[in-house]
Amino acid sequence: MKTWISLACALALSVHAADAPPRVSSARTMAEAGLTDIRSLVPDMAETIHYAGSDNFTGATVDGYRAPKCFLRTAAAEALARVEHNLRRAGYRLRLWDCYRPARAVANFVRWAGDLSDTKTKPAHYPHLEKDQLLGEYIAPVSGHSRGATVDLTLMRCDGDRCAALDMGTDFDFFDPRAHTDDPGIDPAQRANRQRLVHAMAKEGFVNYPQEWWHYSLPSAAAADTIYDVPVE
Repeated sequence: MKTWISLACALALSVHAADAPPRVSSARTMAEAGLTDIRSLVPDMAETIHYAGSDNFTGATVDGYRAPKCFLRTAAAEALARVEHNLRRAGYRLRLWDCYRPARAVANFVRWAGDLSDTKTKPAHYPHLEKDQLLGEYIAPVSGHSRGATVDLTLMRCDGDRCAALDMGTDFDFFDPRAHTDDPGIDPAQRANRQRLVHAMAKEGFVNYPQEWWHYSLPSAAAADTIYDVPVE
């Protein structure tokens, strides 16, 4: 019950209230939600699902993440698999940081943002901001990830089975203008790496969110007026 109360409060707090909030699906399994494990399509996909552990901006495992897995709406999973296969032919691979995100996880983010006494992750994730600046600007009460067609990722250069992450200019979930895809402060090599990722994803229809170089959505695969709350397990 507490999860649903928290979720309802989070939705009500939305600063983007011009439109009605999306419906929370009654689906209780990944199959009912039309969500596919990316590893059923790419068994050796590189994944570091930060919210399933403590290495994330909240400093703790996030509600709804019971396993470090990437699920996406089936069309989005298939498109992402095609991106991965295309990149491998050119000597690159993806590393996934987050995919489908349960609505209860977003409510967890909102609660964390409201606790101004907890600033232990400030140096790594928001060094130039105060925590009370995060809600609304960087942490939204409703996330496109909960629709199942959004993914956070980076790009690796590979030599056979040995891969190394490219320098993108910031780490994941760095709340700062430097994380904007076209930020003028990054160097030419970092810009080229970001653009390589943009172009690879765009070939399969993924659209970058310009304020986060790692964030991509496939609009055609999203459930436009529906979000999901099935736990990742």
